Amino acid sequence: MINNATETFIKNADVEWEQVNELVKRKIMSYDENLMLVKVEFQKGGIGPIHDHFHSQTTYVESGSFDVTIDGETKTLRAGDVFYIPPHAPHGAVCTETGVLLDFFSPMRKDFLN
Repeated sequence: MINNATETFIKNADVEWEQVNELVKRKIMSYDENLMLVKVEFQKGGIGPIHDHFHSQTTYVESGSFDVTIDGETKTLRAGDVFYIPPHAPHGAVCTETGVLLDFFSPMRKDFLN
């Protein structure tokens, strides 16, 4: 297993999946104290429950379709779309078509590092 905090080049195949629940898994692709990239794969019906955190987050929809809720407003987003979540804003997502999200956090999510 590579240490994604110190590697300059990271190959997707070298990073192991972490099972979040039966329909969602993630890979911590790269990070330092200020920034983190996490790849999250959802099966149709997978849910990222409403939650909030102090981090700024922006997410790129790599594939699939998601109903994303931020501060009580819900939009359907598909491949190529992006959303931004300010610190402390309640947010969550429901996967309506199997897909992948690329989450970028600032600062990094220490709680993701077991």
